[in-house]
Amino acid sequence: MGKVIGIAAREKAKDPMVVYASARVSMSKGVADESRGLPKNDRQVTVMTIESWREVCAEIGRNLHWTTRRANILIEGVNLENTKGDLLKIGDFMLEITGELKPCGRMDQYHLGLTKALSPNWRGGVTCKILKEGFVCEGDQVALGEKVAISK
Repeated sequence: MGKVIGIAAREKAKDPMVVYASARVSMSKGVADESRGLPKNDRQVTVMTIESWREVCAEIGRNLHWTTRRANILIEGVNLENTKGDLLKIGDFMLEITGELKPCGRMDQYHLGLTKALSPNWRGGVTCKILKEGFVCEGDQVALGEKVAISK
């Protein structure tokens, strides 16, 4: 069992991330009205682990704030590597992990080498689709569930 240790969102794609202590997670807007939270998107919510972020920071030799990665929810105590199709229950809402959150070259604009450091072992986090709406709060419990049947 893991827990939420950070929540962030942005209104528009290139806006700075805004950090929240709690936020609504809705089918129509993602986390706190996130610009990428639209229901047509398999990337409504992005989740990353603090363990992976610490590895990334150690590799680049710099302690950057986790929002540099631009993920919505930072968790600890759950391994997200190779979890496509798994369910992620956070507090009272439910997500389906749709894939790896691959780092783009834009990460190197924040710190040279960040893209490369985020690339192995799903360190950059996961993309998710919302299955059940709710609220996310710092300290909420996080549990990884069974795989969802993926149609071919």
